[in-house]
Parts: sequence; C-alpha cells; structure tokens
Amino acid sequence: MSEIDLNALQQCREERLASRRSALIMGGAALAGLALGSRAAAQTTVTDTDILNFALNLEFLEAQFYTLATTGMTLSQAGLSIDSGSGSAGGSVTVKSSPMVPFLSGDSLQSFAMEVAEDEQNHVKFLQSALGSSAVAMPNIDLLNSFNALAQAAGLGSSFDPFASETNFLIGAFIFEDVGVTAYQGAAGLISSKTYLDKAVGIHGVEAYHAAGIRTRIFQAGTAAQQISQAVAATRAKLDGTGNDDIGVSINSSGAATIVDNDSNGMTYARTTTQVLSIVYGGGAAGTGGAFYPDAMNGTIK
Repeated sequence: MSEIDLNALQQCREERLASRRSALIMGGAALAGLALGSRAAAQTTVTDTDILNFALNLEFLEAQFYTLATTGMTLSQAGLSIDSGSGSAGGSVTVKSSPMVPFLSGDSLQSFAMEVAEDEQNHVKFLQSALGSSAVAMPNIDLLNSFNALAQAAGLGSSFDPFASETNFLIGAFIFEDVGVTAYQGAAGLISSKTYLDKAVGIHGVEAYHAAGIRTRIFQAGTAAQQISQAVAATRAKLDGTGNDDIGVSINSSGAATIVDNDSNGMTYARTTTQVLSIVYGGGAAGTGGAFYPDAMNGTIK
C-alpha cells in the first residue's frame, strides 16, 4: 500500500507487534538484497578525508529526500552540485514521479520540512567545500525500491511511499535521522583534526534537532505511528548487529515518552561506519551496496 492506513493498522498491530517483532526484522529470505549476513569491518584506519566523505554520502541521501519531499526536485534540479571535487559526474536518483509531499495547507510540518531540506543542502555544500578536490561525487541513490523492501520487511504491505502523505513522510524521515545522529556520534572519535571535529559536532547537533522534531511529531501522531517507528527501530538495531541500540517512539514502563533515542545513561547511541553501512545497505555486502545505495557509497569507506 502506498499510504499507511493508521486506523486500520492500529488495532491489528497492537495485538501482534510484540510477538511478531522478530519476524518483522529486515532480512527475511524473500527480501533479496536485504539479507542479514554478518559484515566484515570496513577498515581499521581511516583519514579525516575518508570520514568526511562518508558523511557526505549520508548527507547526499538526506538532502535528496528532503528536497524532493518539499519541492519535487532533485538536488541538481534545485541548483546544487552532486559532482566530485575533481569534476566526476554524480549519480542518479531513483524516485517516483511527482514526489513532492501533499502537505496540508497551513500545517507547520511543511515549514519544518523545508527548514530540514535547507539544513541538509547546507551540510552537503559545507562538506564539499571542506573537502575541495577530494570530495566524492554523489553515488546512485534509490528512494523507491528501498522503501518498498522496508514495507515488506516491516509488515506494512507490499510497498511504502514516503511521499504519499504527511504521516508517511514522517516515517520516511524517521528512518534517516536517527541513523545520521548515531553516525556522527560514532565518527567523532575517528576525526583527528580539531577543526573538523568541531564542524562534525556542529552537524551532529543539527541532525539531533531534526531527529527530535521528527520523533516528537510521530509521538503526537498516536499509537499506530509510534508502533511503526518501533518496528523500524528494531530493524535498524538488528541490521547493525546489536539488536538493542535503537528505541522507537513510545511510552516506557515509567510513563515517560521515548522521544529521545538514547541509552540508559541518557547519551546518544553511537554506530561504527560498518554498522551504519549495514543499515543503509539493508544488510547488503560491503562494497557492493544495496537498499538506499544500490551500487554502494563513493569513497574509501563503503
């Protein structure tokens, strides 16, 4: 189904979510290209340039998603460069025709989405500037088949269109934002330059703001949307090999909301580059890619 029917989902998912959680994890045999096979570590030593290019790959994905959702245009159509610093041409984006989200008139979500789109575009431009001629080109990005596979894995139907409605947009954005936060948290310890570290922390803070905004709106959307977020969070944790470093939006046993995705110490979860790749590749093999990056990322860490 291209648009989530929250009312219909709520009753059935409340009854079966707990027992089916493990069965909803990405990696079923029917999901070709999304197998949960173990992954070898990408590499043990990386440079600051490698880390920044890894971040640039992630920012290309987020910037494309939000720009398409708010304007219906790709980054190139919006006037942003997706080429490498040395001039190599950027990749393509697989997405449905007319992807602009039908935001409700006067709804603040559209303004928020536009702000996030601008932030992500600025992240791309900043990283490209910082990397100069070393900046990688945008890899091929898939915002169509990747979401359909996720829908099948999470029990949402045969397809999922993150551009079909405001609620769908929130779920689609939820998939990216928490991954970005944990990626920057994990990368911080690998950056040797204090100048670059300062900038990475600045981007990390903005990504955390974005994630909180998305998670708050999912919390406000009600039980069904919250349960979908829990299935997605469980999927991400399973894909990265931990099974326990991600929390969906809900209310915990003490009655407190879980809008903030953090650990028992009240700290942001951190993911290694290998764990992040496992999520955005949907479990695809290292170096070959899959899911959102069907032909892998560009750069050393891929």
